[in-house]
Amino acid sequence: MKTRITELFGIEHPILQGGMHHVGYAELAAAVSNAGGLGIITGLTQKTPELLAQEIARCRTMTDKPFGVNLTFLPSVNPPDYPGYVKAIIEGGVKIVETAGNNPQKWMPALKEAGIKVIHKCTSVRHALKAESIGCDAISVDGFECGGHPGEDDIPNFILLPRAAEELKIPFVASGGIADGRSLVAALALGADGINMGTRFIATQEAPVHENVKQAIVAASELDTRLIMRPLRNTERVLTNSATERVLDKERALGAAITFADIAPEVAGVYPRIMQQGDMQAGVWSCGMVAGLIHDVPTVQQLIDSIMSQAEALISQRLAGMLR
Repeated sequence: MKTRITELFGIEHPILQGGMHHVGYAELAAAVSNAGGLGIITGLTQKTPELLAQEIARCRTMTDKPFGVNLTFLPSVNPPDYPGYVKAIIEGGVKIVETAGNNPQKWMPALKEAGIKVIHKCTSVRHALKAESIGCDAISVDGFECGGHPGEDDIPNFILLPRAAEELKIPFVASGGIADGRSLVAALALGADGINMGTRFIATQEAPVHENVKQAIVAASELDTRLIMRPLRNTERVLTNSATERVLDKERALGAAITFADIAPEVAGVYPRIMQQGDMQAGVWSCGMVAGLIHDVPTVQQLIDSIMSQAEALISQRLAGMLR
């Protein structure tokens, strides 16, 4: 399939694996790239720029296809060594970077000088237009359905994607609620040039997370995610568990007076215990509503092949058959 996204990134299929904390390691990124998509290493999962450089080098031993690195810019008391991470990306020869969080404008000159293509994650059209104006090459448009941070506008992809198509000149991919060939065809119909999947890629054999995590996604329905941290205007969609319910109880009890410190035990530093040790009640973890469409744990190759074959059949048979 040829789209502006496959042309931009030099990939076979318009399928991206977005950055995911303590999931986006070299194993998964390489598997996605080898299957014809674009795999992405999550930069800040590596605790230092030196470790990121090692992870990039490790990925190169597993694939000779294009892959990217996610770099999320977040406000923090002790900010990560962003100059070091950018340097590791450039020196590692990575040519695609997925940025997220705050405006990446400060880092654009260095990235562009190194010939790096930048795709920025946005949850609104206004932010996407800003990213386009500062020189980003593509956008990942994240609808309200997505796992992780859906923004504060609550606009689902059936509205957000065609709005983005009306406004943007650069290519964009759809993210949030994406699981299969039906999702890909719908995204293309709404104006996107491809798809970006997170939760669906966690439930694959190559995803370097505990089997409990994969089975929790398979067992979940579309009703099993919750929105937390809304009072802090840092909304996150997570899979419901006992930690999620404790956070929501605290939010109800404390109301507008709640602070991050009140929920830190359920939110801060919990990912290693969940993703690596499989302690599914250790804290909250990002998961999309798309869990309701995930019923198996295939290999990445099987997943991408099935998405493309289903999409091809839908376009050439079902949709074409409706024309008279």
